[in-house]
Amino acid sequence: MPDPLSTAELLELDRRHVWHPYGPMPGRQTPLVVESASGVRLRLAEPVEGRAELVDGMSSWWSAVHGYNHPVLNEAAGAQLGRMSHVMFGGLTHEPAVRLARRLVELTPGDLEHVFLADSGSVSVEVALKMCLQYWRSLGRPAKRRLLTWRGGYHGDTWQPMSVCDPEGGMHRLWSGVLAEQVFAPVPPAGFDAPLDESYAVGLRRLVREHADELAAVIVEPVVQGAGGMRFHSPAYLRVLREACDEYGVLLVFDEIATGFGRTGRLFAADHAGVTPDVLCLGKALTGGYLTMAATLCTPRVAEGISRGEVPVLAHGPTFMGNPLAAAVALASVELLTGRDWAAEVRRIERGLRAHLAPAAELPGVRDVRVLGAIGVVQLDREIDMAAATRAAAREGVWLRPFRDLIYTMPPYVTDDADLARIGAAVCAAAREG
Repeated sequence: MPDPLSTAELLELDRRHVWHPYGPMPGRQTPLVVESASGVRLRLAEPVEGRAELVDGMSSWWSAVHGYNHPVLNEAAGAQLGRMSHVMFGGLTHEPAVRLARRLVELTPGDLEHVFLADSGSVSVEVALKMCLQYWRSLGRPAKRRLLTWRGGYHGDTWQPMSVCDPEGGMHRLWSGVLAEQVFAPVPPAGFDAPLDESYAVGLRRLVREHADELAAVIVEPVVQGAGGMRFHSPAYLRVLREACDEYGVLLVFDEIATGFGRTGRLFAADHAGVTPDVLCLGKALTGGYLTMAATLCTPRVAEGISRGEVPVLAHGPTFMGNPLAAAVALASVELLTGRDWAAEVRRIERGLRAHLAPAAELPGVRDVRVLGAIGVVQLDREIDMAAATRAAAREGVWLRPFRDLIYTMPPYVTDDADLARIGAAVCAAAREG
């Protein structure tokens, strides 16, 4: 084992060599060094703002729903390591992947019977869109190659998903003119409980009808638009899309990478609407934040359509597809979640966030405060000073990662009431200073 690095040495090497997400190279902001994590706490190598540990208000980008260092997930990983950590999935199979696929089919809505195990959420979206494009090519309709979505969305950072992220307000506008040009509807009307805006619904139907001959699919984040703006909308618009897609012969894709596994108060956001997409993308919480794995599920209609084509196989095969270690942990994570009253946990978190974020509504510059399930959002009327907001949260003993005009939290489901109060105080402090 090499000698351990001092914090100063580690940070200097990090600055020189490590390219962090959405950051320049070399880095300009000094990241916090996490030494270990347990439960909902991140232990720091050196205190920040007087705090040696921080409550994680982000679930590590919404994935660590069970917290950290969970004994059940540790045991699953250790047991699988003793058998095999990886084996190629081409021509071979194994029990963890098969059992995980069966469990996902059981839990997801409708007839989503076929499971493609991908490496990451963005890749699962790539696979979903490739499925839709290949489906229509197999049916002899190659002109159906465009995608429809609504503005304000985010579907990942790889190539095809970037094309269905918000083309103007999103982080991928740099690639305008290079990415495929898709069809965009306006941002869905705000408010989970808001009544259906019939004029907006008419516009959605009209767009699907007008572009039906060139549309392979509609893809949306159901109920919650995540990294594109943390917006909530009525489930009624999902029903509008399902009806329009059925009427005009277009496939429907739901990106539930952020919302799947209980985050919105239902196991899947699609359940709020009572509809089933043709293709469903899952990720983030799938492995409880332990390993990278995602899944793309589709109906028999989609799979059979592809199989009837000139090229009767889905032309996609990641090296680490179906990784046994990730599949074993994912199965343990799913069983851990469904084996307890996760819905009660999320309702408790929702009540706590509503109570503890309410004071933010009175702060200067706060435009909106909204909560749904285990998601709490404070939106300001201007761009946030992210460094100042992060320091303010750290002084309260909480790790938050604000962006643009948003300070938000997606805590692990195991966060207790005292830590929920701490998170609420941190969000309010970040809003005051940010």
